[in-house]
Amino acid sequence: MSSIRVLSVASEIYPIIKTGGLADVAGALPGALKQEGVEAQTLIPGYPAVMEAIERADQLLEWPLYFGGVTRLLKAVCGGLDLLVLDAPHLFGRPGNPYVSSDGADWPDNGVRFAALSRMAADIGVGDVPAFVPDIVHVHDWQAALAPAYLHYSHRRRAGTVITVHNLAYQGKFPRDILGEIGLPPESFTMQGVEYYGEIGFLKAGLQFADRITTVSPTYAQEIQSDAGGMGLGGLLHARARDVTGILNGIDISVWNPAADPDIPAPFDVADLAGRATAKLELQRRFGLEPRSQAMLLGVISRISWQKGLDLLLECLPAILGEDIQLALLGSGDPDLQDRFQAAAQAHPARVGVMIGYDEALAHLIQAGSDALVVPSRFEPCGLTQLCALRYGSIPIVSRVGGLEDTVLDARESDTPTGFKFGPVTTDNLAQAIRQAAAAFADRPRWGTMQANAMATDVSWSGRARRYADLYREVAKSR
Repeated sequence: MSSIRVLSVASEIYPIIKTGGLADVAGALPGALKQEGVEAQTLIPGYPAVMEAIERADQLLEWPLYFGGVTRLLKAVCGGLDLLVLDAPHLFGRPGNPYVSSDGADWPDNGVRFAALSRMAADIGVGDVPAFVPDIVHVHDWQAALAPAYLHYSHRRRAGTVITVHNLAYQGKFPRDILGEIGLPPESFTMQGVEYYGEIGFLKAGLQFADRITTVSPTYAQEIQSDAGGMGLGGLLHARARDVTGILNGIDISVWNPAADPDIPAPFDVADLAGRATAKLELQRRFGLEPRSQAMLLGVISRISWQKGLDLLLECLPAILGEDIQLALLGSGDPDLQDRFQAAAQAHPARVGVMIGYDEALAHLIQAGSDALVVPSRFEPCGLTQLCALRYGSIPIVSRVGGLEDTVLDARESDTPTGFKFGPVTTDNLAQAIRQAAAAFADRPRWGTMQANAMATDVSWSGRARRYADLYREVAKSR
């Protein structure tokens, strides 16, 4: 097995800075790749949280004026991860969310900020950083997606490129008048270049110029090649269909391990699920629910949004309240949906519990203590919460989209079912799936078998990392 060097480029990484599943993938995949003979380094911006997490660092290069200010490239160990850090305080030295200011609005210079991240990736990809010369530059989502364009227009010998689309809905579109400021040539602003409906399309550029395109599930790879699922980019993706591959995400099974999880009250495994009962009581206590073991407890860990189908879950509350079912929801998002969930919790405090925000430890408790986890998304590139649910024996109730379709085996269709799927994505179909789950929950032997099936599912990165390693070698060989 030949060794290969990969530069992974991401705008966030667990456990240092996280707003979504991208951070989990960026944090876990490089470690899994080591087992496949891949030496991976991850380039991330030097946000305050990153700089504070640095345990030790060596300066590789320094520029007096890089995208408007003094910038250093550091080789650093942060939070136990080996990283390359783009230390540019004028771009990234801002507290809080990496993309938006304290008033909730996008930073007005996001186009320049993440162009700088992409440009640094490209500089590394052409060998300008002798300490690490990669065979492949692997970029994640729009924040890093200009790197393949910079490499293309450099007209230099370069690394191969792979782009992973974690969510096509976020595309990174910026005014054309920053083209010169970010160092792209005028000839790049064409339909065959970075132009996208009169603006600069970061994600579009990556999809145009990367050697290979991956998405985070096989079903999503097909969905985004259609007009309905392509969100304006379906035509380009369909034209490049031979270069598109769907590789399921995994989770870090050392972090998500019910047998040794410090964030749950008692450990458990598939051979002894007693700890789940303890976790359920603690979860009911934390959410102010009535402590009843016989009530089915639904967990939700989600952004509260239309995409995630949480409006449908609200519409299902009468059906839920008509059964012996409780609901514990952790998330944030659309203010109107948040208000409506909180109103439901106030009206039915023993049955509905809502916590607005995100808390990693509480997410672990929900996985360990809920009987079933509901993911009613209208579209879902992969989804990680249902993978964690399988690991913890919380039975997923999911819509038939994207990675949810690919990772859950339906109780009506499989000999080894791990959950319940519904489609099309409507209120009535969601309510029916919840009622089917409630009927199965009442049949304890059947429910126990489903939990055993779920916990036996391989949700690790091992097989997935092998597919990435094979892809990297294909791209490197083709160059």
